[in-house]
Amino acid sequence: MSVLMNQLAETTAFIKQKINTDASVGIILGSGLGNLANEITIDCSIPYSEIPHFPVSTVEGHGGSLMLGELSGKKVWVMSGRFHYYEGYTPQQVTYPVRVMHLLGVKTLLLSNAAGGVNPAFSVGDLMVITDHISMFVVNPLLGKNEDALGTRFPDMSEPYSKVLVAKAMQIAADNGIQLKQGVYTGVTGPTFETRAEYKMIHALGGDAVGMSTVQENIVAVHCGMQVFATSVITDLGIREEENVITHEEVLQAAKEAEPKLTLLFKALVAGL
Repeated sequence: MSVLMNQLAETTAFIKQKINTDASVGIILGSGLGNLANEITIDCSIPYSEIPHFPVSTVEGHGGSLMLGELSGKKVWVMSGRFHYYEGYTPQQVTYPVRVMHLLGVKTLLLSNAAGGVNPAFSVGDLMVITDHISMFVVNPLLGKNEDALGTRFPDMSEPYSKVLVAKAMQIAADNGIQLKQGVYTGVTGPTFETRAEYKMIHALGGDAVGMSTVQENIVAVHCGMQVFATSVITDLGIREEENVITHEEVLQAAKEAEPKLTLLFKALVAGL
């Protein structure tokens, strides 16, 4: 086996020694959105630092544990905190946990993130269901030798986010009086926020929001054959007239305020899987 497959085998064996389950749903919680974990009945929580070959999150607002628990009557794997390319990790390290989830039996992956609004119709605090993404500004995590045991060399990306899950989410939102936007997420490396010219370029290319995560995770999940659903909390606005400055603290605060709506959405979505 390759080095990667050997590492994945060691990681999954370690986790299964801790707890073995047939959970088929995985959730990755983004910036300021970690409190969804409070809604989960935790069976087991493993710090990333204890898991063989796992990176460790270094970003404020991100937790650092892989948890197994129950949400809306379903067993779920939850990553409280994710990894980013801008932290110095390779794309393969960023997406390593997604491959681990795949080997643990996850078929459906739910992602959340904080993102900058590029669509002029968006406001701070809006939730945007991601219907597609632009990945040209990030390094593709599938570069290098393909692991045929994980997926095909040339995965189709015509439906990176499940249309079925998007439709379910929109119905859940309508039933609960939650306004959901839909749009295209543009992935960038970070860690700088975008310049005004970059925001304008992203908007011209068709992006509705921009962020520093999710895209690489999605590519690997699709490569592994997972269904993916993702939502962005719009935490700042890139297309704006005033001379305001974006700070990470403001991003976390906006994400915190939007969290109850996102929590309701994820709980109902898991219940319907």
